[in-house]
Parts: sequence; C-alpha cells; structure tokens
Amino acid sequence: MPIGPTPSSSLPEPLLRIVEARHYDPFAVLGRHDLDKDTATVRAFLPQAERARINEAGIDLERVSGTDLFVWEGPADQLAQQTHYRITWYDRQGRVGSRCDPYTFGPQLGDFDLHLFGEGRHWHAYRFLGAHRRTVDGIEGFQFAVWAPGAHRVSVVGDFNDWDGRVHPMRVRGGSGVWELFIPDLSPGALYKFELRDGGGNLHVKIDPYANAFQERPENACILTAPSTYRWGDAQWLAARAKRDWQHSPMSIYEVHLGSWQREADGSFLGYREIATRLADYCEEMGFTYIELLPITEHPLDASWGYQATGYFAPTARFGAPDDFRAFVDELHKRDIGVLLDWVPAHFPRDTTALAKYDGSALYEHADPRQGEHRDWGTLIFNYGRHEVKNFLLSSALYWLAEYHIDGLRVDAVASMLYLDYSREDGEWIPNKYGGNENLDAVDFLRQLNTVTHEQHPGSLMVAEESTSWPQVSRPTYLGGLGFSMKWNMGWMHDTLSYMEKDPIYRHYHHDLLTFGLLYAFTENFILPFSHDEVVHGKKSMLDKMPGDAWQKFASLRLLYTFMFTYPGKKLLFQGCEFGQGQEWNFDAEVDWYLLERPQHQGIKQIVADLNRLYQAQPALYEVDFDSAGFEWIDCHDSSQSVLSYLRKSKDGKRVVCCAFNFTPVPRENYRIGVPLPGYYREAMNSDAELYGGSNVGNRGGVDAEPVSWMGRPNSIPIALPPLAGVVMVHEPDVADTGPATDAPATGASAVADDAGTHHSGGDTAD
Repeated sequence: MPIGPTPSSSLPEPLLRIVEARHYDPFAVLGRHDLDKDTATVRAFLPQAERARINEAGIDLERVSGTDLFVWEGPADQLAQQTHYRITWYDRQGRVGSRCDPYTFGPQLGDFDLHLFGEGRHWHAYRFLGAHRRTVDGIEGFQFAVWAPGAHRVSVVGDFNDWDGRVHPMRVRGGSGVWELFIPDLSPGALYKFELRDGGGNLHVKIDPYANAFQERPENACILTAPSTYRWGDAQWLAARAKRDWQHSPMSIYEVHLGSWQREADGSFLGYREIATRLADYCEEMGFTYIELLPITEHPLDASWGYQATGYFAPTARFGAPDDFRAFVDELHKRDIGVLLDWVPAHFPRDTTALAKYDGSALYEHADPRQGEHRDWGTLIFNYGRHEVKNFLLSSALYWLAEYHIDGLRVDAVASMLYLDYSREDGEWIPNKYGGNENLDAVDFLRQLNTVTHEQHPGSLMVAEESTSWPQVSRPTYLGGLGFSMKWNMGWMHDTLSYMEKDPIYRHYHHDLLTFGLLYAFTENFILPFSHDEVVHGKKSMLDKMPGDAWQKFASLRLLYTFMFTYPGKKLLFQGCEFGQGQEWNFDAEVDWYLLERPQHQGIKQIVADLNRLYQAQPALYEVDFDSAGFEWIDCHDSSQSVLSYLRKSKDGKRVVCCAFNFTPVPRENYRIGVPLPGYYREAMNSDAELYGGSNVGNRGGVDAEPVSWMGRPNSIPIALPPLAGVVMVHEPDVADTGPATDAPATGASAVADDAGTHHSGGDTAD
C-alpha cells in the first residue's frame, strides 16, 4: 500500500477510519452528504493528489491536514442538485486525473438476490457476484461484489488505483456478508483483486472467486471483462441434445489434456481455436463422439493438471480468452462432438491469493483440519454445509453449462467427498451426527447439484469419478440415489488391467478378474475408463502394462480394446492410449505423435478407429448398456484356456453380436461356441488382422451356424480364435454363406465398413 501523510490524531473517528482504511461503511463518510437543507459536504480520499476540484460546480476541495482526505462544505445548491459529479485532481508532478465519484451511487444488489444466496438457492450467483460491466444512471462502469462475512473492511484494488486498498473501500450489505461497490469509468482489460482487512487488522489480497478471466500464470490478477458478444452456432446441437436418449446411444469419449495433446513446433501452447479444429478433425477420423477435458478452470500450477483450481468461473488463460474457449466448444458442437469438462468440487489449493482463509477465517473450508484438509493432496475441503459455499459450487457448475454450452461435468474425487474418514486414520476425522462416516452435507450437495443441472439443462450429463461401493450413485435422487447420469467403473478398470498385466501363463489362475465385474455391471450406469490416472506415476503406459515381447504387447493391447468396446458400458480413452503411446503421459510435452510413423502404432490407432465405427454401427453393442437384458454369457468358465465369450443384444432382441476372446498366445482352431440363432455370423472385427499388425488368423469373413447343441444353446459355430485376440461375430440371419475364398484375410477395417449395409444384403445400418 502506498504511504500517505500521517493522519491527524484530532480527526473525528469516522474520518480517521477512512484515512486508516478500516471503515466498514465508507458511504457513511465519503461522497456527498447533506448536513441540513441548505448545507452539503463532499469528501473524497485521493492518495498522492496535490489538489482536487469538482469543475462543473466550481468547487475546490481542501485537504484535511496531514491526510489524503479532501473535503468541501458549502451551500447545497452549489452542486446544482447533481447526484453524480466528477472529481478532477492534480498530483505532485502536475499530472491530471479524473473520476466520477463512486460514493454517490446507491446499493446495486437486490435484496432478493442476497436472500437466495444466503439460503444457498441462487443458481446464477455469478451474475451478481464478481465484477460485471454495468450502466448506472447513464454512467458506465463495473459493479463489484464479494462474499466475505469475516472481513472488517474490503476494497477493490487494481491497476486503476495503484493497488491501493484505501482508494475504493466497499460497503457491506447488512448481515449477508456481501460487500459491493460500483466504480464508474473502468474499462474491460483492467486488472483487479480484493483487499480484505480481518478482525486482527491483517491485510489479505485475494482474487475474485467469481472472476471470469485471469492473467496467465505466474501472474494471477483478475481481468475485467465485458459481456460476451460471441455468436453461437450450435443451436441445432443443443436442441438435439435435449431430446437425445443418451442411455441407449453410443458414447465414446476421448479424454484430453489441452496443454499436452498437441503443441506448437517450439513447444508453446496452441490456442483454443486452433486446438478445436485439430481436435475435431481427429475425433472425426477416430470416431469419438465426445471429448472430456481435464480441468481448464484457471489454475496456477501446470503440474496440478488443472485439479487445483483457483478460478471456478474462468477458462484458463493459457490457451486464450473466454470467447476463444466459446469458439472451441462451438466448433466441436458443429462437428457433432460433445464436450465434457472435468470439474473439481472436492478440494481446492492453499494458495494464499485464492480461497484459503479468504477473509482471514476458514470461509470456504472447515476450520478443523480433521474436516477441512486433504493430507494426501495438500489441499483444503469445501464446507458443503455452508449455504454460500454450496451456492458458489452450484453456480460454478451451472456457469459452465449455461455460459460455455458444456454438455456435462465429470465430477472429480466424489469418494473423497462422500466419506468423512477418506484416507484418514482413527482419530483423524469427526463422525457425522449419527456417528457414521458419511459426509451428509456432501451427499445433500451432490443430490442438489445433479437435480438442478438436469432441470436447468436438459440432456446434460453428470458423471461421477467414484471408486467405492456407495450405492445408487447413478440412480435418481427421488429413489434415494445421488442423481448422477453415470459413474466411472473403477472396479472393472482395476480388475481388467490387473489381469492383463499378468503373464498369459498365469492368467488362468485369475479368470475371476474378468468375470467378477458382471456381478455388479448393471447396478449403475457405468463408463469404462482407461484414463490419465492409469498412465502416470510409475503405472506405465497402456502398452507397457502388457507383458511379453513387443508382438505380445501390441496384440494384448488390441485385445484389451476389443474387450472394452464390446463390454457393457460407455467408453473412455485418454490421449495417446489410442495409438499405444510408449511412455507414461508427460503433462509438459505433447503426445508422442512421432510413434505413428511405426506400423505397430498405426495398427493400434486403426483398430481403435474401427472399433469406434463398429460400436456405433451395431445397436447390440450400445442400446442396452445399463441393463442385463443386453448381455448374456456364452461361456465364462473356460479358465483353463483363458477364453471368454458372450453375447450382446439390441433393445428389441433381434440383433445379436457374439464376442470371443483368447487371452493366451496360443491360437485355437475350431473353438466351438453356442449361439442363440441359426444363420450367418459375419466376422466384423478381428484384433489379429494383418491390417492391425496381427498374425492374420481368422474366420474367412464369417461362419454359418450349425444345428449342433452346445453350451445349452440349439446352435453353435466353430471359430478360429487367434492368439491374444478378440473376434466379434455379427449375426446376419438373411445372408447365406456363399463360400468366401479359403485364403480370405482376417477381418479388419473393410468389414467394419460393411456395417453400412454395402456388402451383405442383410447388413446393419448405422443408427
């Protein structure tokens, strides 16, 4: 804070409080005040001003000796009934400044807004809290508002007042704890923060929790922004989204970290707009229907990957301005690609400039570290029982859906929110009022979050990263559930990767790792995630998790992806996994795209693209993901040969897909599996196809069912099961076997294209 003259000890207490920047109601002192019907006074605090004047009224303000307080007292009519006036001042170097006095404006926040916010029911609190361009009484400026009930004084500081907390103190609105101030003449692009004085007289300079834009790190000031004039072009997408039956539609998600997906040649970041075009092109090529962004909410530390957010209402400045991010979302929507955002209400960083001890007290967090700290992550936990904190988070969620047209939120670390003893030993946590370990406030918050987002934005998706057996995570709140749309199937992911990491010679001892998941597969609406968390911190890349030599590694990865794309549940792959990135993910460099110069990695990329297209072309693979009616074991007991086989069925039961997987490097000829229907079974996918880098053991395009009872079914098909491979056989009852050539290759991309109905007269058409 700049140092001004030493205040006079003889000043009246209210004026002394202004001079010492500790007055909680500056409007009681500053601005114009009528002393009686004939006399008025004007007071202004102008640090570093030598003299000051109201030119239009011909009034010279006099300095109060020993202070930077300027005062005029005289006939009321000399101000000519001017509600708002402009003060011109001259500094010691003769420079001139001018401002419309902010202390002539009345309160701008509505009582109803404050009431709803205090009850935690203001879904769009971001529209009145923070900094917003306003025109008041014909005068343009910015309206500031911040919640800080423990503060004794709050000021707006910025590059427009030399970051001096004495210049623009705010008024508090009764018992709401909300401070506000309208400052005329400010323009978009100016930098600002809030300076808070706590009960002990300590000063805290903090960011605006509701700021819409920030400087790029390492700087962290907030930036004043004008209302967006971006013209959206995704009305058709949003209308279709609201009506989409997403539960019975294909959903293949590409998880992306914008800072490391692709970069400029010099290693610098791409902008939102450039990434959008490249990413949309790539998703179209690969067949992904959604992207999921690791958090792009503003954050100071690159190494946090965005999970330690400080700006809950601002897209990070690393890649451009807010409207650039709008253009990013818009471009993907125009290309029929949905956008999900990783969102973090489970914890926040301790950064002294951000939410931690915001007004000098534990405001957003709990005061007791047994409730308010995540020791594993070195972060703080939101106090979900406090209405205003809950409202802050609810408003943030709705902000991204409303202002940026985001299609849904993946809520990070839900398990850590649900359990009071999450990652804590005995004595390190406080039970709830019933003596249990459930965080009842967090449960209420999550239910309200999901209810409100689904009501306000039909078709939006709320996805939980929840790794425990908490019941009904993705069931409606009116049935006692948490109300999420879907939940990551962490159990399936861990079991499957644990199995695949084992040498094939030992896999028959662990067959249950592949079958156990079906015992609970339909208790929730599951997404099958191979996410960023599985390719960092020494866990190895997806490719390097696979055992054996190079050939076996690539074959096993192709097998794994074939298994995932046919297993019940929506799909998610992290960047680089789709072509077999060799190293673990490095957030500080782009994905190893150079590997695509090698045929083996091209093969992985090609099979993922083909699996996406097969998945979307076959209703049996997506229509009934969340109900047992869409799945049926053919044989789950062949542990001695490490073989699994099952059926996937469409909603009407008329379309059937047979899936068989050989988890050993031993090819199995004439492996007979029972099938429910007679007819032709076309080999629509074979992960061992030469096209993908396999050994090309296959079924010559398909086989006819034989009336041989097998595995409790009236018909069966003898198939060739390639080594470390999966085959997908699509039932085509109207197609007679015309006897394909005996040297026909194993099925690859060409057969996937046949699903459009161009090769077989009875082929499926993509829905």
